Amino acid sequence: MPSTLAILILGYVTLQRLGELLIARANTTRLLAEGAVEVAPKHYGLIVAVHAAWLVTLWLTVGDRSILVPPLVLFAAVQALRFWTLFSIGRRWTTRIIVKPGERLVTKGPYRWLAHPNYTVVVLEIALLPMVFGLWWVALLFSLLNAAVLAIRIPAEARALREMTLGRDPS
Repeated sequence: MPSTLAILILGYVTLQRLGELLIARANTTRLLAEGAVEVAPKHYGLIVAVHAAWLVTLWLTVGDRSILVPPLVLFAAVQALRFWTLFSIGRRWTTRIIVKPGERLVTKGPYRWLAHPNYTVVVLEIALLPMVFGLWWVALLFSLLNAAVLAIRIPAEARALREMTLGRDPS
């Protein structure tokens, strides 16, 4: 049986992901109604499957393992980057590739330095959260699966943004 702290950590991440799916769905619906288009939707189910399997695997394997503080501190820091990223992109954030033709790319917050900061966050989360519980094999397995999905997603998104937007805001 997982410890209370493990349940709180996993519960937090699970509820966070479910809440983000609701926000993403609302943003997607609104953006599509405003003339945005979805690009490369075929891989979306794979992304959902990898993330769901990652969480389920964690819930099933954490057991009564000790919590390792250094990866937990790093995971908490990544959560700050997650919120900064989502706040910076605001109502444009979705879990799908949704592009509104003719708009400028977001350049505030972490988007000033990284083209895809949310993917950086996800890569770090998928590796760090299992390590909080000493589950190195889960971190490795799902990092590899996530890398395979991102190898499809990032080029598709970059191409769509390059072709359909006005580029970076000159200010």
